[in-house]
Amino acid sequence: MSTIIYPSPIFGPVHSRRLGISLGINLLPADGKVCSFDCIYCECGFNEDHRPSLPLPTRESVAQHLEEKLQQMTAEGQLPDVLTFAGNGEPTCHPHFAEIIDDTIALRNRYCPKAKVCVLSNSTMIHRQQVHDALMKVDDNILKLDTIDPEYIKKVDHPNGTYDVNQIIERMKAFNGHIIIQTMFMRGAVQCSMFNGQCSMESVDNTGEEYVGPWLEAVKQIKPQQVMVYTIDRETPAKGLEKASREQLDAIRDRVIAAGIPCTASY
Repeated sequence: MSTIIYPSPIFGPVHSRRLGISLGINLLPADGKVCSFDCIYCECGFNEDHRPSLPLPTRESVAQHLEEKLQQMTAEGQLPDVLTFAGNGEPTCHPHFAEIIDDTIALRNRYCPKAKVCVLSNSTMIHRQQVHDALMKVDDNILKLDTIDPEYIKKVDHPNGTYDVNQIIERMKAFNGHIIIQTMFMRGAVQCSMFNGQCSMESVDNTGEEYVGPWLEAVKQIKPQQVMVYTIDRETPAKGLEKASREQLDAIRDRVIAAGIPCTASY
């Protein structure tokens, strides 16, 4: 199984399906994964298989390396479309996330004022006031909501600690529309439980109406500026996962648009 562990604190630029030319900012260690989720589809693999030995990058290190990379890209005449906080886990877990956002916005304004600052987050830290306030400052506040079904979340996203999807939805509403919801749709089945000494296969298909309908109602309540629906693009740590079809994603996208919310589908 191939997994992707990103350099830290800066990687790329890479071409993103959804964002364009993206310069990545990884606030996690360069030799492993640190995340409040342990998603079965994560391109970085499972948490327990990639425990880091290096520390988190410091605020000063992030700013220094970002400025050096932006100076290099300026000299080469290739500026990024977006500065994207992503990488080996959940970026908002960093204790100086808010200050790093301020530093990044200042550097963006100096070197590439047309570029957006984007954060890809699993939403688990948005109850922290400093995280909420920092996300209000970025251009694209992209927050994960794979479903509103608690059992599906346990089976697929594997949250570490307490995760109340209803509280997450309420905190998403608190962004007053300054939020882009990102949802992974997929099909397939994985080995999830033991019965009579044998592993049972459990479906992870969230493309059916029992998942899409309630999810769409929650999206309408949150009133995001945009929704991004996507499916598996790289090898996953769990076996048995399958891409949602183009037709399924298009149908979901069209329902979101019919509700008056802009939506894109990435295959």
